[in-house]
Amino acid sequence: MKNIRLLLEYDGTNYHGWQSQKNALTIQDVLQKAVEELTGETCNIIGSGRTDAGVHALGQVANFVTNSKIPPEKFSYAINNILPRDIVVKKSEAVDMDFHARFSAIGKKYMYRIRNSAHPSALWRNREYHVRAPLDISSMNHALQYFIGEHDFAAFHASGGSVESTVRKIYDAGIKKEGECVILEIHGNGFLYNMVRIIAGTLVEVGMGKRKATDIPDILESKKREKAGRTAPPHGLYLAEVFYNDQKME
Repeated sequence: MKNIRLLLEYDGTNYHGWQSQKNALTIQDVLQKAVEELTGETCNIIGSGRTDAGVHALGQVANFVTNSKIPPEKFSYAINNILPRDIVVKKSEAVDMDFHARFSAIGKKYMYRIRNSAHPSALWRNREYHVRAPLDISSMNHALQYFIGEHDFAAFHASGGSVESTVRKIYDAGIKKEGECVILEIHGNGFLYNMVRIIAGTLVEVGMGKRKATDIPDILESKKREKAGRTAPPHGLYLAEVFYNDQKME
């Protein structure tokens, strides 16, 4: 028996998110069907966490247990022969039997892409949030620094997510501009439901001059969702990387 870890990249445009759902096409269901077809076994695909409908991944991690005699490093090639082209296994490897893609994770990195231009991109329309108004990147970066550290992120937590605590720690975050694209990257020990999208939406309002960067501490202190900005759309969000105990976040 082997525990196989998969590193996944996918375009979430055509899926109702990661998590298996009845009467909806999801990444987890498509991947599980491919693995079961390959191995001839009933398996349970475990993901590091769910991504919502329309959200993408550059570094989602999943694992499953199998008795298959396929060499661990060959699973990526074999599964990719079955998967649709918008889901790709970038790497497969054997890991300890106690490895769990979700519960073994110690942190994640997300990326959010914004197209800041007069007109949207036809090619990137499903993978970037288009904002026509000019954005002040310096002000957005200033605001972003207030999120770094351990805080109660209740004001940046959408309803529908049930957690014991809304306290999370952000290790690092930054915004850079590449041509017309504004890219937010944020690393933390965990993220609440829609937390990154609400942070992105709030930063856009700062960049447009609708809020001040110095408003962020008061929003965090309020712990009220209505004090933060709008939730940015899902198609600009990417799960970039998942970290485990052999990798340091700080």
